[in-house]
Amino acid sequence: MSLNEILPLVAVIVISYLFGSIPTAYLIARHKGINIFEVGSGNMGATNVTRALGFWWGIMVWFFDSLKGIMAIVIATLLMPDNKAAATAISATVAVVGHNWSLFAAMITGTLRGGKGAAIWFGTMLMIAPFQVIAGMCLMGGLIIAATRYVSLGVLSMFALSMLWIIVLINQQLLPTEYSFYSLMVTAMIIYRFRENIQALLTGTERRLGERT
Repeated sequence: MSLNEILPLVAVIVISYLFGSIPTAYLIARHKGINIFEVGSGNMGATNVTRALGFWWGIMVWFFDSLKGIMAIVIATLLMPDNKAAATAISATVAVVGHNWSLFAAMITGTLRGGKGAAIWFGTMLMIAPFQVIAGMCLMGGLIIAATRYVSLGVLSMFALSMLWIIVLINQQLLPTEYSFYSLMVTAMIIYRFRENIQALLTGTERRLGERT
């Protein structure tokens, strides 16, 4: 790779990580006088904010966390206009890394930590997946959450359906092969970050939506 190719790539990685690292949940909760790292699960995410502050505050966190992924991809494609598929895959993956292991959260708490990546992953999917994938996963996730009040089960179901769908579309050459990198890396991160929720679901100890901290 030439220097003219390396510099935009480095810029994409750094900018995407920093966008992902913005501690949305912490900033919103702090505005209400709460340190989100010290309540509930201590997780920097929409579900913990919902339990601590209420539904609409959680929705606000979800919206802005999703926006982080969208903005990271938009900037990445502007920096790498000749290879937008690679820019999108790299940016989306790195943004999720930034959210899950946030530099800014580390500066606040002294520990490299963050959210679980669901909302920012959703934002990246809005930029990557066709409408039918988004609609299908939202419908299924919404029905599961409404029926069970397990947010984690709904999110994991949405994720599983969408990733399988993306892989099928890649194999059918309807999506760029570069998205395979994104699919594999984000799948690994989501499973890792939701490992405690998966265990709690299996043992019946997972908290339901509406159970406040």
